[in-house]
Amino acid sequence: MLLALLRRRVSSAVTTTKKPKPYYAQLRVGGPSALVPGTHAAEGAQMDSGIEFSFRKLTPAAQRHIRVFQVHQFLDRFAMGLTVSVVALALIDRGMDLFQISLLFGAYSVTTLTMELPFGGLADNVGRKPVFLAAVGASLMSLALFLSSSDFYVLALSFAFIGFGRALRSGTLDAWFVENFRTKAQNVDVQPALAKAQWANGMGLAFGAIVGGWLPDAFGEVATPLGFSAYDVAYAASFVMMTAVLIYTIVAITEEPRPLHPRALAQGFANVPVVVRDAGLLALRHPTLSLLLAALALLLMATNPVEVLWPTHVKPMLEEGYANTVVGMLTAACFFSIAIGASLSPHINRVFRRQNAMTLAAAVGCLAVLQIALALQGGVVGFVIVLIIYFVILGVGETPASSILHSSVENHQRSTMLSLRSLVQQLGATIGLILVGAIAEGYSTPIGWMVGALFTFGAALLTSILARRLKDRL
Repeated sequence: MLLALLRRRVSSAVTTTKKPKPYYAQLRVGGPSALVPGTHAAEGAQMDSGIEFSFRKLTPAAQRHIRVFQVHQFLDRFAMGLTVSVVALALIDRGMDLFQISLLFGAYSVTTLTMELPFGGLADNVGRKPVFLAAVGASLMSLALFLSSSDFYVLALSFAFIGFGRALRSGTLDAWFVENFRTKAQNVDVQPALAKAQWANGMGLAFGAIVGGWLPDAFGEVATPLGFSAYDVAYAASFVMMTAVLIYTIVAITEEPRPLHPRALAQGFANVPVVVRDAGLLALRHPTLSLLLAALALLLMATNPVEVLWPTHVKPMLEEGYANTVVGMLTAACFFSIAIGASLSPHINRVFRRQNAMTLAAAVGCLAVLQIALALQGGVVGFVIVLIIYFVILGVGETPASSILHSSVENHQRSTMLSLRSLVQQLGATIGLILVGAIAEGYSTPIGWMVGALFTFGAALLTSILARRLKDRL
């Protein structure tokens, strides 16, 4: 989930009317990555190809626009990455057990789940910049609450603020970037520009995760005598960096003020039942969508507990003096693995004759086997190897799932279906994490993961049925 939050597809986060968002995603919605917005914006926005992109041939204004956004994305994701690799370890250090950790992530997911749809159109009404600043404010509040207490309920409020911030920030500045780029570089293909922003996004997350893991090892002995946890160093650094993001946004991100519509938020809440009803009816009338969404829900029930709990499982295998640093480096490696998997996905899809459902079914089947293999690893070397392969396959599965969804709906149905996908994935991630977390606390983390693998086998069965169904239609 941590990874899910953090790794979002910037290139697909440019829908400017609604911005539902799924986790690893989103094929991963609820893990530590999920704590990084995302980690899955509204996908499938249609981009005009236009003139071939060349950075050197862009106007100075367009070049500056890209650089400003790259720096912003790096700083924002770096601030988030500082805590993403140590959040589960920090919670254990505060006396939480695995089930309580699962409930805290559940608080995040439920808040995101309930707030994302009502706030979906808020940025379109009051402006991208004000909404993003409010989201940063929510992030700062979350960090302050986390640093101030070890009480379960205060920590739950902290995680709720993370979810609130994510619901606010989903896709806001992405839409700002695309809209302004198109005015500064008319008819130029925007996808390469978005790719540059995505690169900065990924680098920020990766370096943030590495530094966030290193800080407790480097300065923990200084913090502990002062009455702080070693992990508070990473959270304090994140607070400082998030403040820098706030200042940078105020200074560097320019936007014409928009008239405030007081009824916009109320209308957002009022539209939620209609959106859910319309999306549900659409899915029920479309067996392909029903199978896909059910499979994604089961998949998140299995993978989200792995994403959240693996740092707590691997740390005891490591030497105490540098364990957190290694966890940070592994977290960064997981981000890179997902990116590698996503880049390999088109090539793997060709092996299956461009049948996205077959590629997805193969990826999900591999994940089921890998999850069991991960649970059976008793040594750190074997665990790390299987973990990296696991996240590569997660990346492989993202594009086929999105392609199937977008090819199954019309343009006017896209936002509605993305909203439903976000809801389904958040629910699956939350239920799976609480269930597996309870099993992990009562028995062991590997047993919890093996139980979770049953959901992955169920997802593999559904995607196989889906592949057969789509093949018969060819």
